[in-house]
Amino acid sequence: MIDNLPRETLAEMYRRMRRIRIFEDKVEVMHRNGEIPGSCHTSQGQEGEIVGACMALRTDDYMIGNHRSHGHPIGKGAALGGLMAELLGRVTGVCRGKGGSMHLSDFSVGSLGETSIVGSGIPVAAGAALGAKMQGLDRVSLCFFGDGASNEGTFHEGINLAAIWHAPAIFLCENNGYGVSTPLSQTTLVANIADRAVSYGIPGVVVDGQDVLAVHSVVAAAVRRARAGEGPTLIEAKTYRYLEHAVNMGREFNYRTEEEINRWRERDPIALFHARLTTESGFAESELLAIDRQAEEELSDAIAFAKASPYPEPSEAFTDVYA
Repeated sequence: MIDNLPRETLAEMYRRMRRIRIFEDKVEVMHRNGEIPGSCHTSQGQEGEIVGACMALRTDDYMIGNHRSHGHPIGKGAALGGLMAELLGRVTGVCRGKGGSMHLSDFSVGSLGETSIVGSGIPVAAGAALGAKMQGLDRVSLCFFGDGASNEGTFHEGINLAAIWHAPAIFLCENNGYGVSTPLSQTTLVANIADRAVSYGIPGVVVDGQDVLAVHSVVAAAVRRARAGEGPTLIEAKTYRYLEHAVNMGREFNYRTEEEINRWRERDPIALFHARLTTESGFAESELLAIDRQAEEELSDAIAFAKASPYPEPSEAFTDVYA
């Protein structure tokens, strides 16, 4: 098997990547049709780094995502029904219909939540890791954030604290090259975000985000280091989002060329993994097609479940609040 991973693990990697892709493709259509309220930020093209990282964790390990939010809980193993219901604002959603697209939490798989505030998950991940350490729990905390978040104050504060506490955390920068429509080269002079790790006295690793197995290997090493009490790691996955910053942004910014987009599409993480499964691991096309069909059925069931679910009662507005 590839990278000495069991066949079942490889199949599950492919399954989760396909779940993310078909979920995001459908969300884009539903949002354009006015079925999903609020903003939606999809992650087509980034499935490799999401699934590679999440599958290096245990179910009880913590994961914190960001505003590009749907792929992370799916990558961590969350069921699609509760996620779709949340996007549609239904009471059966993972946050009872009150969070929407950018605020998804599913504690059953260790997904602690995501917010629309750029960089806000980094100190949360540091705190979750510290909490696990103080309680003597053998858990790690994985935090996804974008290249834009690496210039927020929370990046320095959160990673610095995690470093001096030797907290069991993995900070994974999803460097897709752009903060909305601004190229990273216009906001950051270092060649790699991971180069900043040296200032915190922790390892910094750059990995090809389109290669799910390479990401899995790097994150698995960081997890072993964290569980051994050796502290956090900063990982930078070079990746790309195929669509705009958000669905229905309302205008075309023309900040990317078709040549650039097509070049990255030629390195589609799902297609690359599909090819390796068939050529290096003996998977038959029929097996992978069966996984595709299963994912599509799961999505259809999730949509039916969400649409059949009621909206929250007005009184729900006064639950789960501080005052």
